[in-house]
Amino acid sequence: MRPRPETRRRAAPGQLLRATLTERWVHRSFGLLMGVCIATAAILYIGPLSIAVGRRSTVEWVHVISGAALPLPILIGLASRAFRADLRRLNRFSPVDWEWLRSKNRRSGRLPVGKFNAGQKLNASFVTGATLVMLGTGLIMRFANAWPVRWRTGATFVHDWIAYAIGIVIIGHLFFATRDPEARQGMRTGAVPEAWARREHRGWAEEQVAAEAADDASPPG
Repeated sequence: MRPRPETRRRAAPGQLLRATLTERWVHRSFGLLMGVCIATAAILYIGPLSIAVGRRSTVEWVHVISGAALPLPILIGLASRAFRADLRRLNRFSPVDWEWLRSKNRRSGRLPVGKFNAGQKLNASFVTGATLVMLGTGLIMRFANAWPVRWRTGATFVHDWIAYAIGIVIIGHLFFATRDPEARQGMRTGAVPEAWARREHRGWAEEQVAAEAADDASPPG
């Protein structure tokens, strides 16, 4: 059975629908919460910023609440069939993904890349795992009196170093996003140019075009 188009709504001619409203909401909400976590962490850990902002207790609570809320957009997104399909795609590493990682001309359209390339899958896996670890270690740090000293020390060490790693990954994510206006368009409007899709995600583009053609050929009702 061929995959269905991402949504029943049709894109303009020459465009393919890539992200539903729910998928875009999850991405933006998660990004906003992560941004608040990073901003408040910077205020808490960088002396001059901490002095300039003040209200350390308030900043700390904002940091804790935004961090604890990070899983919520994903959990809410699970109500969307399209979002669940995205999770299945992200969780599946194919031979094409390994070839994509080795290829020097991975963006030529030569490889039948799916909706997400190997880099996006690795990024999603890292961010998901890191978020869970940060949530666990952060709770240990926040309610420190409930845990042995060695747990608190280990949690602080892990929390700090993974925070640095997340910062580096996010900088890389934003860097690649600034160089890819079509991908940004997809997250802004939900649709991307078909030419871009065939070049960057040929396998997914062909699936979408074939599924839409089959949908058009189906009798109404």
